Amino acid sequence: MENSVQKGHPKGLYLLFVTEMWERFSYYGMRAILMLFMTKALLWDSDFASGLYGNYTGLVYLTPLIGGYISDRYWGNRKSIFIGGIIMAMGQFMLFFSASSLGTSFASITFFVGLLSLIIGNGFFKPNISTMVNQLYAPGDKRVDGAFSIFYMGINLGAFFSPLVCGTLAEKIDYRWGFFAAGVGMVIGVIVFELLKNKYIVTATGEPVGMKPKPQEIETKSEEKVSTGFDIKRLALWLTVYAVLWLVFMFGFGFNFVSTLIFSTSIAASGFVITDPSLNKIERERIIVIYIIAFFVIFFWSAFEQAGASLTLFADQQTDRTIFGWEMPASYFQSVNPLAIIVLAPLFAILWGYLGKKNREPASPIKQAFGLFLLAIGYLIIAFGVQGIEGSAKTSMFWLLSMYLVHTMGELCLSPIGLSMVARLSPLRLGSLLMGIWFMSNAMANDFAGMLSKLYPEKMVSVEQVISLETQYKLKLVDKSKKDNKTIENTEKINNIESLPISTVKFDKIKDEQIKTTVYEQLAGKATVKEKSLFGITVNSLYTFFMVFVVMAGVAAVILFLLSNKLLKMMNGIR
Repeated sequence: MENSVQKGHPKGLYLLFVTEMWERFSYYGMRAILMLFMTKALLWDSDFASGLYGNYTGLVYLTPLIGGYISDRYWGNRKSIFIGGIIMAMGQFMLFFSASSLGTSFASITFFVGLLSLIIGNGFFKPNISTMVNQLYAPGDKRVDGAFSIFYMGINLGAFFSPLVCGTLAEKIDYRWGFFAAGVGMVIGVIVFELLKNKYIVTATGEPVGMKPKPQEIETKSEEKVSTGFDIKRLALWLTVYAVLWLVFMFGFGFNFVSTLIFSTSIAASGFVITDPSLNKIERERIIVIYIIAFFVIFFWSAFEQAGASLTLFADQQTDRTIFGWEMPASYFQSVNPLAIIVLAPLFAILWGYLGKKNREPASPIKQAFGLFLLAIGYLIIAFGVQGIEGSAKTSMFWLLSMYLVHTMGELCLSPIGLSMVARLSPLRLGSLLMGIWFMSNAMANDFAGMLSKLYPEKMVSVEQVISLETQYKLKLVDKSKKDNKTIENTEKINNIESLPISTVKFDKIKDEQIKTTVYEQLAGKATVKEKSLFGITVNSLYTFFMVFVVMAGVAAVILFLLSNKLLKMMNGIR
């Protein structure tokens, strides 16, 4: 009891809070500027950048399965957090080096090495720090729920101020300093954890938490896995299905290697678990409910995660961000969601508690249908805001802020309820495995978000007009080949006119605000929208683009609502 605050929680909780806050600062700070860096600094087109963004965020949710396994069997939580944190810090600093060497092949190499480091490091860090929260308390301690609420606030606090810090440094000074700040944040988190872990990360009886597992613990876990009904024939069956899924996704749907890996692994692993012969009828029905809800969750998060992809491009290119003569960085909009969660989460907790006392609290599937419905409403708001916007005109930031606010309410209906539902519906012996499969649905959703972001209608401007404006105002609006200092790279023909994305034009380098406005209006006024298509969907305007998400989320909400009574029966007494 020495490590407990008498009227509150163990001090170890606040150490985990601070560590996670800095890790989330690092992740969300980098995410806030990632799409802008790829399109405006590395000069990659939005299609490629969107696909890469989806692959990256998808793998971020997939690697914790491997990291969690290594931690459980070999390293323990503490070592995994330290190694994961160091690798992630190295990844952020590799992105710093990438931004410091633009225009060279070294920039692309260090960029991909940086992303890979972040993916691997996250795999070790993410699944371990949250599992330590519960271990700080004695079994049956009623403070655990409150502890996770505090821990969740740490996540959102880091997510709130990271775009403000990293975004300001990146957009107002240089992208490298945004990545550098994200790396420093990760280093601070690791140092704080390492200095204080031995003193505060202990159980209620003073035993250290997160140490390397003992041999007898590993043997016990192995015996539990054998008892779940593992057999060679079932493994062979699902390995065959896995191979077929690779062929279907890679050659049938045209997915790249990473997308194929994410979708094939997620589906095959889900099939392997549900065919476990040790499951009884009730357990199998409950797992099917988890799978059905996970399927609908993919539609929610693939639309919600546009925040870091297409919606960042929209904030940068199509939103009027000027406040009393000062232009707000586009990355700031990514602070709206965590701030809204901090404000609204207690209100939603009060609402569910009040309805629960009245015996009128909606069941989990209905809450999640509400979440999808609110997501559709949010996109309907922004679709209404962009309707009729043409040429160089920009939309008011009110529409984007309103959309993010409604989306946050949708998230509060769906996200916390989903995790709780998986924990309650899973058979005890398969709890960790099914939680891993739940996160696989997040991996698929994030990867799918990148695919959908490719539909963003990109404005293309004439190369000839850009060169003319450079000459007229004595500006450098685009980067040219180092070979001849004349050729503009990454151009393509649109309607037989040599064009380039307007996102690659360096408006931020124009110091005179009047000239900046004039140049933008002339280019945007004559810009051509590049028509996009995916899975038979054709998009040629912002209104059409946002309506895709309205229809997708709205239809999913209606279907889930109609299925809710059937799902409730299959949950067999759990709501």
